[in-house]
Amino acid sequence: MTDKISPKVEFVTITEDYQGQRIDNFLRTKLKGVPKSMIYRIIRKGEVRVNKGRIKPEYKLQPNDIVRVPPVRVSETEAISPSANLDSVRALETQIIYEDNYLIVINKPSGMAVHGGSGLSFGLIEGLRAIRPDSKFLELVHRLDRDTSGCLLVAKKRSTLKALHEQLRLKTMRKDYQALVAGAWPRSSRIVNAPLLKNTVSSGERLVRVDSEGKESQTRFSIIQRYEHGTLVQASPITGRTHQIRVHALHAGHPIACDDKYGDKGFTQHMNGLGLKRLFLHAARLQFFNPGTEETQEVEAPLDMALVRALEKMKKC
Repeated sequence: MTDKISPKVEFVTITEDYQGQRIDNFLRTKLKGVPKSMIYRIIRKGEVRVNKGRIKPEYKLQPNDIVRVPPVRVSETEAISPSANLDSVRALETQIIYEDNYLIVINKPSGMAVHGGSGLSFGLIEGLRAIRPDSKFLELVHRLDRDTSGCLLVAKKRSTLKALHEQLRLKTMRKDYQALVAGAWPRSSRIVNAPLLKNTVSSGERLVRVDSEGKESQTRFSIIQRYEHGTLVQASPITGRTHQIRVHALHAGHPIACDDKYGDKGFTQHMNGLGLKRLFLHAARLQFFNPGTEETQEVEAPLDMALVRALEKMKKC
């Protein structure tokens, strides 16, 4: 096994374009191919410095900060970037719903993580960078769970990323999901308002539960179509917590089909019998203000065929 070594210490002066970016995310872009675990290690050991001082991974960069980037030794097996010729990577080009000079909206496939780490060699953002090697800046605006499909925003400029993050902070970006839940959802639209607490178990797996000590969380649900054994609902998160829609659906007594963390075993087995093997949660629609075109924009991602076929096999009520 051979090693790659970045040749020497580098000092980088931060411009306004990078204002507010976390140091760990900055390094992940700067040190392409370096595993996330190694980036956190060099930060923790103090090898990365900002203005000659130690920092934490969540430190947010400011204009004129001077970042010390150390030489990094990475085994070639660790540093492999996804090949643009891999079928799953090459297929990403066909999943792009909308693109301009400022951003990309992509229909993320179920089963693909948004980024590498936690035992994954690469995710969607690394794959996108592989098929767009000349793009100087490609960063995730938000995230989707690995098993969730649908609309995902990627910024092509630092200023765009900042503007879209501000919309998320102010809750002016609307996200509408479609989910198939167990049983008969109540006829009227309803808001589930239940605080969520995130726990990480010893295996590193993240689990979320409703808890009075958790963060305020709200999701608006409405019915799209009733079926004999379930209901297709639209779920619109008002807040943006980890696993929010999945846990709120469970809390309401109607867990999502084929959810291996929060689902109902009987309903999942029923849907498996209809050929559905993936989580039925899809980010169907995004509405946001495009900072490049200066217009409000709405984009939609169609359901994939696995979800369409499952619905076709269900009896409508």
